[in-house]
Amino acid sequence: MTMEYRRLGRSGLKLSTLSFGSWVTFGEQVDRDVALDCLSTARAAGVNFFDNAETYAGGESERVMGQAIAELGWDRDTYVISTKLFWGIKDDVNLQNTLNRKYLLSAIDPCLERLGLDFVDLLYCHRPDPETPIEETVWAMSDIVASGKALYWGTSEWSAGDIRAAWEIAERHHLHKPVMEQSQYHLLERYRVETDYARLYEELGYGLTTWSPLASGLLTGKYLDGVPEGSRGTLEGYEWLRDLITDERALDKVRALVPIADKLGCTMSQLAIAWVARNPNVSSVILGASKVSQLEENLASLDVVPLLDDEVLARIAAALGA
Repeated sequence: MTMEYRRLGRSGLKLSTLSFGSWVTFGEQVDRDVALDCLSTARAAGVNFFDNAETYAGGESERVMGQAIAELGWDRDTYVISTKLFWGIKDDVNLQNTLNRKYLLSAIDPCLERLGLDFVDLLYCHRPDPETPIEETVWAMSDIVASGKALYWGTSEWSAGDIRAAWEIAERHHLHKPVMEQSQYHLLERYRVETDYARLYEELGYGLTTWSPLASGLLTGKYLDGVPEGSRGTLEGYEWLRDLITDERALDKVRALVPIADKLGCTMSQLAIAWVARNPNVSSVILGASKVSQLEENLASLDVVPLLDDEVLARIAAALGA
C-alpha cells in the first residue's frame, strides 16, 4: 500500500487520498492514548491531512488532536489540518448556528488555542447559513485567511448555487475565494457530489474532501444483524443514526454488496472506501476510526481501488439498483 496525493482542486496544496478525521470519536469514543496511536498509524501510512471541527465533542476533539500531535512532535510544515465553524459551542444568539462576521472572527482564535496551532491549513463553513448574507460570510472568511489564521477556506454541505455565489463575490471584490467543499459521499449518498457539484470541479477548480464513506458504519456490514453494543449507533445523542443503520432498504443494498467484496477478497469497508476514492474529483476521503485495527483495515482500501474495473462497477450499480 503506497499513499497517493491529490491536489485540492486547482490549488497547489496536495492531500493524501485517504485522510483521518475525529468526528464522533475523539473526546467521545476515544481517549488521548488511542488518539495518539491512531494519528501515529495514519501518519506512518502516509496520511498528511487531519480533519476536525469546533463543534466535535464541544471543542474537546480539537484539544485531544492538538495535544496528541504536539506529543508526537510532528513538523508543522509536513501536515495539513482543518477545522470548521458554524454550530458554535457558546450559548449565545449570535454565536450559534451562524456564519455572521462576529461569530467567525471570534471563533477562530479559540479553535487555534485548543489545537495548539498558530494557523489551520483549511477552514470550512460547516453548513450554509440562510440568515446571514453570503457576502458577509465571504468577507469574514477572506479576512481570516488574510490574517494568516487559515491558509484556505471552503464550504461544507453547501448547494452548488451558494458555492458559486460565494466564489463570484470573492472574485468581484478581489477577496480570497473558497477553494474546497466537504460533503458526505458514499455508495448510498451520491447526488450532491456527482450531480449538483458536477460543473464546479472544472469551472471553478473546486476541491472536494468527503466524509462518512462508510455511511456511519452502515456499509461495514456490522449492522446487518442488529446494532452491536458499544458501537456508534448506541451513543447518546446519536438517535438519528439508529434510524439510518436500521433502515431495511439500505440494509438490503448492503447485503447485495457483500458477495462483491468477498469476490474481490476485501472487506465491505474497503470496498466502500475504495469506491469513493476512485472518483477523480475527490481530493481526499476522510476516514474515522475508534481503534487502530479499524484504521489499518480502512487504510488498506488503497489496494482495492485498482480492482474496481468497469465490470465490478457495473455489479456494484446493479446491487444498488442504480
